[in-house]
Amino acid sequence: MRSSPLDFVKSVLFGFWIVSVSHVILTIFSQTIPSAVTGFFKDVGAAFILIMVFAFAFTWFLKARPHNRPKKYTVIVFDIYGNQTEIDGLRTDFKNHDVAWSFMKQYKNNYPLHNFAMVSDAPNTDKKTIFRYI
Repeated sequence: MRSSPLDFVKSVLFGFWIVSVSHVILTIFSQTIPSAVTGFFKDVGAAFILIMVFAFAFTWFLKARPHNRPKKYTVIVFDIYGNQTEIDGLRTDFKNHDVAWSFMKQYKNNYPLHNFAMVSDAPNTDKKTIFRYI
């Protein structure tokens, strides 16, 4: 079976059509769609980073605002039955939270049968506020 020149022309035209369609598909999938998708994700990424920056700044602002900290701390001693008591020679008034906590830990080591509470007067209440208890 011999092929005619018309069959050859048809096969060449079909080949050109395949090449042109594949070129169009290649252009769409290699340039057009990725550029649109990357542009979208660049904008979404920039928005996400901007939102995270504002969230960090807002939380930092809330944390960094001045707090009303007490000016004076008192250590209260409790005996084994839970009654408030005093031990002679112990320092009980402090101006600094960390110093009061350090002294409380030392007192607990020296007097293991006693419990200690670090308290302070809150400005708006008539009761003392317990900060630490060991």
